[in-house]
Formats: sequence, structure tokens, C-alpha cells
Amino acid sequence: MPKFTLLAGIAVENTATGEVLYNNIVIPRQWPPQREVRPDNPQPVPYLKNRPDVVPIDIGRQLFVDDFLIENTTLTREFHYPEKYEGNPVLKPETELEKKSRYGDRPVAAPLGGSIWWSHEKQVYEIWYEAGHVTNLAYATSKDGLKWERPVLDIFPGTNKIIEQEPDSWSVVLDYWETNPQERYKMLLRGPNENTRRVRAYTSPDGIHWDDRGWGGYAGDRVTFFYNPFRKKWVYSLRWYLPDLKLGRSRGYLEADDFLLGSKWTPTAPVFWASTDKLDKHFDDGIPENDNQSVELYNMDTCAYESILISFFQLFYGPENAYWAERGIGKLTALNFAYSRDGFHWDRPDRTLAIKSTQKYGDWDCGYVQSVGNLMAIRGDKLLIYYTGFAGDTSRPWDPKAEGGILNSAMHDNGAMGVAFLRRDGFASMNTPDEGILTTRPVVFTGKNLFVNVNADKGELVAQVADMDGKPIAPFTFENSESIRNNTTIAQMKWKGGSDLSVLANKPVRFEFKLEKGKLYAFWVSRDESGRSDGYVAGGGPGFTSNIDTRGKKAYEADADFSKQLKP
Repeated sequence: MPKFTLLAGIAVENTATGEVLYNNIVIPRQWPPQREVRPDNPQPVPYLKNRPDVVPIDIGRQLFVDDFLIENTTLTREFHYPEKYEGNPVLKPETELEKKSRYGDRPVAAPLGGSIWWSHEKQVYEIWYEAGHVTNLAYATSKDGLKWERPVLDIFPGTNKIIEQEPDSWSVVLDYWETNPQERYKMLLRGPNENTRRVRAYTSPDGIHWDDRGWGGYAGDRVTFFYNPFRKKWVYSLRWYLPDLKLGRSRGYLEADDFLLGSKWTPTAPVFWASTDKLDKHFDDGIPENDNQSVELYNMDTCAYESILISFFQLFYGPENAYWAERGIGKLTALNFAYSRDGFHWDRPDRTLAIKSTQKYGDWDCGYVQSVGNLMAIRGDKLLIYYTGFAGDTSRPWDPKAEGGILNSAMHDNGAMGVAFLRRDGFASMNTPDEGILTTRPVVFTGKNLFVNVNADKGELVAQVADMDGKPIAPFTFENSESIRNNTTIAQMKWKGGSDLSVLANKPVRFEFKLEKGKLYAFWVSRDESGRSDGYVAGGGPGFTSNIDTRGKKAYEADADFSKQLKP
């Protein structure tokens, strides 16, 4: 970004009352906030220091990735990580479109930031991926998220290519709020550096036939965007580089009410958003050149999941491109989960890498691991988390004088897509090896049935509801609670004497969970006995009719056999 956008010194956030969010977080009137750039120290997360007195919980399952909803507890938090699918890669270069590029034999079939969405109308998953290195943007579908098909389209006869523009960075959003059916899908795309350093905006009625809506703002590579449904804002994530502060790659932020207008940002519009800090350490990579290399934030992809935003911070460990190009191996990157409840400030309480390069030549994901635009989809009790990896090609030496420079190096060869699985809501759990209690902060709701995601197959879980003075509210007491003694991602808590919580609607209460030998992942109050959460489901999946969980158990029933297909 232009040097004059550098934030000098400390810019104190305006704490004057601004917008009240869905969870009672009040953001400053000056938004997005301009704040101090911190090359070393983690950025503060204001809503965790000044939590709302009462938290509405009508939107989504309530996750335990932080202490936002916890008043006190004797349970211990544990973070969990996706398990790579043994059948990876699920999409790899196979067709002529994918094996050839403008640089010759440069096989790639990878979504990079290209996004994955479940289409209820078509009853398939959809992805938009790079076919042939920085040459073609193509479209593929899958009924199960594992086996992918390349439909022959009518745009470039005999292929699944969808637009003329060569892709470098792109994201696609299936816009469920759009009233114009011709603009149901939205895409932001940036071509390779030698073509343009500006983005182009596209809209489409079906994700296949795209209308070019013209040039947008200037951006570096790895530009992405997403829709924040909690605030009804389009958010653009831009590469940000502050060498004067030795910050390296980081991210800039823009938001807009209108996708097309927002895409035409001016050079001074973005504000500093996110970066790495001193808690991001090199893992043992065996590369001497990395001894003095800072970890950098290469990219961010984000989705709305249940009651929060979840992002993958793509971390780059160095060295710079020439090192990897000379060796024909994808650069060293990895993915770390981040969480936000206000859409701007990111909490990364656990720096363990969720998905990383194997660093073993010959593996399909040897290097250059990247997330997809909206991170994940859902099947039954599993989250399907998609990512790109590159095998490279060590047999093809790089000639720096060749046309295309680094883009013509084998470090970008053999790109493919894989998937990893995580339990639904399984980012973090509150655990006990014996017995413990978790008490929430005051919450309000309009639903009627309490549901939980819990593993209590070796113990049990009971619950009660207490008033603001801590007094249990009959009949919703521990003594009347029917215990849960199994491992389930959706179970209703019931009480003898009645389980309908609607008598407590709009009244601040606390939930108390008593757990024996188990793990508690989430809780929510559903408006009916289906267990619907009315939260967001990232890219969705079979059984869902939109990006909001209005189906509950019915979505599980539509995909009941999926978990049986996978190795436990």
C-alpha cells in the first residue's frame, strides 16, 4: 500500500458508542478502527477485556474458543485440529486444461482462495479453481465433497473453463441475501502481476456464466473477500506490506455495504488489520536461511460459522521465492485458526498449526499450503476443511532469465486440493478427567430447547439454569436434569417436570453445566426440538437449504451415512 497510509505512533480507538452487534458487543463509532501497528506484540482483543454484561445467544451454537461466555469454570480448555483425509488429494491435475499453462507443462488443479459452497438448488458442492498455473479459472462440482466432477460447459467448448481472465487471486461468494437473481454469485479476481495490479469484479446467476463488472481497486496478490452476515458488510482483505516497521506481509481491511461499489476502493482507504507477532514461532524446518527470517501473514480466508467468524491465518516461514524456485519446491506455509466476535479483532489463543506443509518432496502437499475462500463445508457431524498444496518438481531447474520469472518456476507445479476433517464445533472443548462445572455469563434468548455438543460416553453431563443471583430456577435444576451419557454433536438437555425454556425468554439467566469425564464443545438454545441453531454454516452441505442452520437434526438425517464412510 502507499507509504502515506502508514499509521504513525499510537492511534487510540474512539470509544464513543457505536454499533451494537448481535452479541451485545459495542464497537466504536470510528470503524474500522485505526490502531497501532505492533510488529511484535499480539494485537489486543477489546471485547474479551470488556465483555457485555448480558450476551444474546439467538444466533448460532455458542463455542468455547475463548472465555467470552464463561463466568467461571473448573473445566480445562483443549484445542483440536483437523485430520487430513487418507484419500487426498481429492482434486489433482488430470485434464489438458489442468496440465498445460501459458508456461508449458505446468500442472495445477487447485482452488487457492477460490471458495466452496453447497448449492441446495443443484444438490452439489461447487468450487472455482485454477486449472494450469495462472492460466485458467475452472468450475467443478461434487455430491459428497470427496469425488469431484468437471462438467463440460458452453463457455469454452469441451472444457469447464468459465472466464477469459487469467487468475492469480480470487474468491467467490454465494450471496443468499441478493434479490437480483442475476447477481446471486459474486467474484473478485486479480490477474498475475505482469497483467494488472487491479482487481476485477464479476457477478453471475449460476456460478458458471459470469458478467464482467469492471475494474476495482489496486491490490497486491492474495487479495480475498467475504461477506460478514453479522454486520451485513462486504469485507476485502488486502496484502499489506510495511518494510519500515520490519513487519513484512500482513493484511489490510476494507468494508462496504455494496459489493460492486466497495470493490472500487481508493489507495488510501484500507486500514491496517492483522499481522503475525512474537508468539508465531518457526517450527523445526531445518533451513539455515530461516534463522533470521520473521514469520509473516501471507493471507487470510474467513467464513461465518455458527455465532462467530473463523479465519485461517496462512503463515509464511521464508525464505523468499528464489530459494524455493531454485529447488523446485513450494514455499513453506501453514494454517493457524483465528476467531473473531466483532469482525475485526482476531483472537489466536492457540498457535498450534492446524494444517501445514509436510516438507517432504514427493508428497502432494509438500509445500505452499493454502486455505480456500470460505474455509469449510459441513456433512453430518463433520466439518470438511479444504486446502491447497503443491508438490513442486525438483527435476526442472529454474532459469531466472526465462520469461515469467518466478511464475515460470517449478515451485508452482503440481498444485492440488485436499480435505481434512474436524468434529462439528470441534475447534475447542472444555474438559475434565473427573468432575467439573462450567457457569456461563448472563445470557438472553428467545428459543425454548437447550442443546449441547458433548462427548460424555465415559461419564455424564447434566445442566441447570440459574437466575442473576445464582439461584437455580425450577424445574431446570441439576436434580431434575436428565443426564447425557454418550458422544454426540447434537443432543437436547431435558428436565423432569418440563424442558420448555420459553418461560425464561428475554430474561437474563446463566446456564450451569456439570460434567463428569468428558468434553463439552458447544451449547445453544433452539427455537424448536429440531435443534436448529439459526447460526451460519460456512459453505453449507447436504440437508441445509441456505447458509443458516434452520434444519438441525434434519440436516444430519440427510447425511447420516457420511461418517461411516471415513476411517474412525
